[in-house]
Amino acid sequence: MDFVEINGSHEGGGQIVRSAITLSCVTKKPVHIEDIRRNRKIPGLRPQHVAAVKMLQKISNAKVVGNEVGSTKLKFIPKEIKVQTLNEDVGTAGSVSLILQTIIPLATILEEKLEVRVKGGTDVLWSPTINYSKKILKEALRRMGLEFSLKVIKRGYFPKGGGEIKLKVFPSKVTAISFSKQTSNSITMLCTYSNMPREKVSEGIKKIAKELNGNLAVDIKMAKEEAIDSGSSLLVYAVDKRTVFGMDSLFDKKSGNFDFDAEGFLGNSFAIDENLADMLVVPASLAAGKTTFEVREVTSHLETNLFVASTITGCRYGIGKIPAGYKVIIEGVSHSSVK
Repeated sequence: MDFVEINGSHEGGGQIVRSAITLSCVTKKPVHIEDIRRNRKIPGLRPQHVAAVKMLQKISNAKVVGNEVGSTKLKFIPKEIKVQTLNEDVGTAGSVSLILQTIIPLATILEEKLEVRVKGGTDVLWSPTINYSKKILKEALRRMGLEFSLKVIKRGYFPKGGGEIKLKVFPSKVTAISFSKQTSNSITMLCTYSNMPREKVSEGIKKIAKELNGNLAVDIKMAKEEAIDSGSSLLVYAVDKRTVFGMDSLFDKKSGNFDFDAEGFLGNSFAIDENLADMLVVPASLAAGKTTFEVREVTSHLETNLFVASTITGCRYGIGKIPAGYKVIIEGVSHSSVK
């Protein structure tokens, strides 16, 4: 059997695994990933990676070798998509949002609705908050033709996790898209909190709003939600006809503040943020035509997804320097399995 060989140490994190198994399912190309997270303090697959692989294994009736915590090698051999209702528990506060990124692009090959429930961390370090997925990722992918609904049943913070979401993914046709400069002059601050005094969280939000208010009109929204642990997350975002831009932050209980870079938010004039940029690569690689976007910086995750997508799909891409940032062009390859 011919495998697409992927060097898992290219970026060093789990992003390679997530993108590779998703594109393997879509293109029906078996993948062999080696040296997974080789340079990390704890190498190999972590529980959230194992959960993501397990879910796609069930959906695609795949044969899988090496899907255990700590494994540095993985073989994923997909078959035909078997649409069903799935339930998965990460078992830790591992990021639910990152797992969703592996499932949503399957919309391009679905014949009917796919419904999944995932338990784990909804608002944890080093990953997008679930509000980011609901407000930013969902809107951007909708504009590319990918349709899904996302409901938060319970919040999950570090260390206990215990959050739960319900995702419905609908058969969709993916199309190319273009983003350049921001046009919005107003923002929304969306804060959710659990098992914490509203006043304590509100103080941190007001500090950030004061920094932003001189340049933009600010709309503050707060919601108390159920969770096992105490915690709070903040999403500051702007969405209009040409802009899908967001930046999120978690509440630091020690400092009593959100670790939010207001200066960085105000100083970014592009229509999408750097985190969203890497999330657009997988669907863009499957769309007929050229997807273009401009970003302030090229992150390691963006480079990783471009590397994986081009290796598996054969899509072509280019990165060019522009004033204050970079322009990325992805020429997608519409496979026969993609709608």
